Amino acid sequence: METPRSNEPPVRYTAIKEWPEDERPREKLIKHGASSLSDSELLAILINIGTENLSAVEVAKKLILQHRTLRNLSSLSVADLRQKKNKGIGTAKAVTIVAAFELARRFSTSDADASEPIRSPEDVARRCGPELRDLKQEVFKVLCLNSANKITQERIITKGLLNSSLTHPREVFREAILENAASVILLHNHPSGNREPSREDIAITKQIVEAGKIIGIPVHDHIIIAGNDFTSMMERGLL
Repeated sequence: METPRSNEPPVRYTAIKEWPEDERPREKLIKHGASSLSDSELLAILINIGTENLSAVEVAKKLILQHRTLRNLSSLSVADLRQKKNKGIGTAKAVTIVAAFELARRFSTSDADASEPIRSPEDVARRCGPELRDLKQEVFKVLCLNSANKITQERIITKGLLNSSLTHPREVFREAILENAASVILLHNHPSGNREPSREDIAITKQIVEAGKIIGIPVHDHIIIAGNDFTSMMERGLL
């Protein structure tokens, strides 16, 4: 669970330009660095302009309070942010916020060197988990690997509930064949946060594994991302 910052600025109902210079978010960041700002001050820099009655910092505070954690806030779409309950957030501000969170997700995955081979389920979760853990719908992906176990391509196969009518082996292996993959890893998320494989997950995995044996492209694993946790179906003996 996220712990709120203790350095939140006091409530002010005046425009930020009327605040003492050392307390304005931009000036404070320039002088003391980004780490000196609270969550609401950092968000206020993105929001830029408040409303007639609230500064950008107060709009940011209310937005964080409304959605309880930055994790929850990061999963919102532009349409979610533009809802009436989020006062002071229009299309331009919503786009800026969504883009900032997406950059943060991409940065967190960039730590995993794409040139490094996949050696364990943890490697897959570290590389792909930040992208999938906060999504509100299931996304099924295939990771194509070369003979050195390096990922050469990542493809989304389906979005929505995972079922056999949508996630067919031909869709998985079409990408693998085009990529001349030596093997594949299957990957999908559970928005519920439940890391346990469902019956459908197990059935689909076995179907794809058997197809891979016939085609000659083995399935190394099927990873389920559930929030900050994950499950390897290979380690569970379900392949």
